[in-house]
Amino acid sequence: MEDRDYYKILGVSRNANEEEIKKAYRKVAMQYHPDRNPGDKEAEEKFKFASEAYEVLRDPQKRDIYNRFGIEGLKGTGFTGFRGFEDIFTSFGDIFEDFFGFGTSPRRRSRPRQGADLRYDVKISFYEAAFGREDEIEIPKKGSCIACNGTGAKPGTEPAQCPNCKGAGQTIRSQGFFTISTTCGQCHGEGKYIPHPCKECRGSGWVKQTKKINIKIPPGVDTGSKLRIRGEGEEGERGGPPGDLFVFIFVEPHEFFVRDGDDIACQIPISFSQAALGAEIEIPTLNGKKSLSIPRGTENGELLKIKGEGFPKLRGHGRGDLIAQVFIKTPKNLTKRQEEILREFEDISTKKGEEGKTWRKLFRSEG
Repeated sequence: MEDRDYYKILGVSRNANEEEIKKAYRKVAMQYHPDRNPGDKEAEEKFKFASEAYEVLRDPQKRDIYNRFGIEGLKGTGFTGFRGFEDIFTSFGDIFEDFFGFGTSPRRRSRPRQGADLRYDVKISFYEAAFGREDEIEIPKKGSCIACNGTGAKPGTEPAQCPNCKGAGQTIRSQGFFTISTTCGQCHGEGKYIPHPCKECRGSGWVKQTKKINIKIPPGVDTGSKLRIRGEGEEGERGGPPGDLFVFIFVEPHEFFVRDGDDIACQIPISFSQAALGAEIEIPTLNGKKSLSIPRGTENGELLKIKGEGFPKLRGHGRGDLIAQVFIKTPKNLTKRQEEILREFEDISTKKGEEGKTWRKLFRSEG
């Protein structure tokens, strides 16, 4: 595509809204439409450029790319303009009907259409998110009617050619400069109608059904993760491919662990003596109880780590870590002997001046 100013082609400002752009395109399309300018190559080019400009400026994403990077930026979106009038009429058939009250070129009969995608939400436990889960789910979806093999016609009968359009799907007439093509009102563009509808599907060719599907949830998923199962969406129409099934994952919270990416965190209570002297304690992990080393002199709120005891990395190798935050439990309901020991400890600490050192350290840090 050569460099062209789409705003100038349509005669609109760069902050024009969608309705202004549509109105401007109508004016230019009316002026340079090929049926109004037979054999005029320059008018044909201007009609193509105007359609190209409208295609870009009516689409917020394409318009944003064009505003920032120009036509070169649009190449990355796959848009390269229109090859001919057929592409334009196919893309803007409904637009021309809005503008002129009729189509401007005979349309092709409905083409194969891909089936719609489906969504299914599944809730799993914290442990199932960590280790994965296989499950069988039931998906409600529409399927081809078995009674009529999807034709919509009563068994023993077939769809018949539409008598109004003779199977073309369009009715055509001439009006001034235009060849007017409108969708057949009797068969709605299908070219056929069903004189004797199937009782099971009432002529639609589709019935509601439920299908069982096995899914495998991989270890490491989190809330918001989704699985794509190709071909398990709605069936396509007129021979088109089926859509896909998207399974959205929701993970229930755990009463003890909290997830942080691939790591998991928890809070572990320890005693005053364990914090002061150090200790080896057992704590729960996803894989059962594991040993956690409490270093001598551990402070309240310190974070201790057990490597490899977190969640599996969904996109990669290895696992996250378990982060344990320790908090020192203040003892209550002391026995007489325990109280004596603590008072003795306090007296010794006071004589050694440890309490004073602590206060002086705090004052220095605040100063």
